[in-house]
Amino acid sequence: MMGSWKFLSGVINTAAFPVLCIDYLDKLFPVFESGWPRKLALLISTMLLSFLNYTGLAIVGYVAVLLGIVSLSPFIIMSILAIPKIHPHRWLSLGQKGVKKDWTLFFNTLFWNLNFWDNVSTLAGEVENPQKTFPMALFIAVIFTCVAYLIPLFAVTGAVLVDQSEWETGFHATAAQMIAGKWLKVWIEVGAVLSAIGLFEAQLSSSSYQLLGMADLGILPKFFGLRAKWFNTPWVGILLSTAITLGVSYMNFQDIISSANFLYSLGMLLEFASFLWLRRKLPQLKRPFRVPMKLPGLVIMCLIPSGFLILIIVIATKTVYLVSGLMTVGAIGFYFLMKFCKYKKLFKFNNGEKLDN
Repeated sequence: MMGSWKFLSGVINTAAFPVLCIDYLDKLFPVFESGWPRKLALLISTMLLSFLNYTGLAIVGYVAVLLGIVSLSPFIIMSILAIPKIHPHRWLSLGQKGVKKDWTLFFNTLFWNLNFWDNVSTLAGEVENPQKTFPMALFIAVIFTCVAYLIPLFAVTGAVLVDQSEWETGFHATAAQMIAGKWLKVWIEVGAVLSAIGLFEAQLSSSSYQLLGMADLGILPKFFGLRAKWFNTPWVGILLSTAITLGVSYMNFQDIISSANFLYSLGMLLEFASFLWLRRKLPQLKRPFRVPMKLPGLVIMCLIPSGFLILIIVIATKTVYLVSGLMTVGAIGFYFLMKFCKYKKLFKFNNGEKLDN
């Protein structure tokens, strides 16, 4: 169940990035705001980006680093140029009077921007010495990500005074124009698109390699672990992930990220419960990495994020409950289908862990 929730949250999350790309592009090209041009743009962009993912992790990794540098540069420049215009008292504002605060959107967006860190674990098999590389990489990435969000946010909120209703997807580009001119607005819009491309590639890689790992463990049929001859990438996983991504990419952006958050929260709660149960029942079990804390400390450590996860579940909309519920039911049905296929030997499975475990 955990694997299904994590996979589904991942592929739904992947759908958010083409939508985000088009949301920025339609500010430059209004034809993409709605209708068939927008739908066609979503289809083509998703297919092209999926093909790039098919070409291999090395290419995806280098492209992601390059895109990260290019996409962050205009935000750094905007933050520097905003310094003379900053009024610190604006940071203490509690919001514009008379404007309704959408806390559901706020918490979902905040959660969406700062989660999915554990998805990198599905790529551990492609990394040399992950026990040392991953903790350091995650430590640096968390700090870098928080700083990259906070500095431009403080710069814009301190330097720009506009009606609160104008703060919507892509407002940083509008703020950049107000601070420095149209040239920076265009650069930020291009940078945002490139950033979304990099995030799409990272998320799709994680989802496709998760299916490969589940096939290696015998949870899914062996053909889910097939790799491309030319690029050694899990093409079946990429194909299935892309198909589901396309299926949900025509939802609105808020419903996409809320559904991804909801399923991810369910998976994380189950993951925390499994983590604590294993530490209690099998404390001496050899692990690649062991959290250096005793059980009471681990319980407290897990309770804090669990509270936020429960909040995300509670504030979900009816649409999110419906989408997540249908996908959960589908995942349960798929689980029993795999058990049936394994029992009847309809497909070949690796001799990994059994579904009953």
